[in-house]
Amino acid sequence: MVGKAKAAADESPNARPDGRRERSRSSHKRIVEAMMGLIEGGDLSPSAARVAEEAGVGLRTVFRHFDDMDALYREISKIIGERIWPIVTAPYPDNDWRANLRDLTRRRVRVFETMLPFRLAANIKRYQSPYLMGQYAQVVTLEREFVLRLLPASVGGDRYFAEALCATLSFQNWRAIRQDQGLSVEDASAVVAHMVEALVAAAKP
Repeated sequence: MVGKAKAAADESPNARPDGRRERSRSSHKRIVEAMMGLIEGGDLSPSAARVAEEAGVGLRTVFRHFDDMDALYREISKIIGERIWPIVTAPYPDNDWRANLRDLTRRRVRVFETMLPFRLAANIKRYQSPYLMGQYAQVVTLEREFVLRLLPASVGGDRYFAEALCATLSFQNWRAIRQDQGLSVEDASAVVAHMVEALVAAAKP
């Protein structure tokens, strides 16, 4: 009932232009927040109807703001990106690559845990979505680049070490530890740190 009443108000031809714009902005925000809330709450593949219900708007309003669900995922990706980018791009205070790698490991824990429900949701849809598939490829590439750029040439030139390190610090590894093995954030963080330290200790000088 709330959704229908709100949708009727949004679509009323007698509404003043400024009022319509304000209601449109409000509806847009509620739709995005509803989608994100559902995903964070465990509904990794919410339907447009479920989003509309949660946001308290009509289904037509959802599709008027977002031509398709991909458009909604783009909006969510932008919001998540704004949350994590300052963490990802913060300068490293230490010049020693081992210390920087430990710093990156801690950052990955924060970033991956923030992204976890949203990347799980995107993984469900990406094989039917060129946008999500393209975004997945870009993110994986960036994850590798942020690891490899910290390694000196003498270490980065060891292909197997570099690949093992990228796999250890990948989202796929974090997802497996958290979801498949069921470890807490604290325990999963300790496991990843242990894996990284073992690789560093075995690295060629």
